[in-house]
Amino acid sequence: MSLADWIGSVGVGLLLLAYVLDVLDWLADDSPWFYALNLVGASMASTAAYMIVFWPFVLLEGTWAAVSAWALWRQLSGNSMRRKS
Repeated sequence: MSLADWIGSVGVGLLLLAYVLDVLDWLADDSPWFYALNLVGASMASTAAYMIVFWPFVLLEGTWAAVSAWALWRQLSGNSMRRKS
């Protein structure tokens, strides 16, 4: 496996881990850990996509990482996110 394969595999693994932990109710989908797993995982997946020059996934995973970073920042700064009913 290439370096891009390793980085992408670990990144996608972290994204899947966050999802599985959420579905099993072992991790709340509004916890800092959930956002951090998504941020790191999506950043790694985006990096791997960049390394293999696959632009659609650079955009997808880069956006996912940016949104996760924003959500993590909001959570840690005390600006709780409110859901619309």
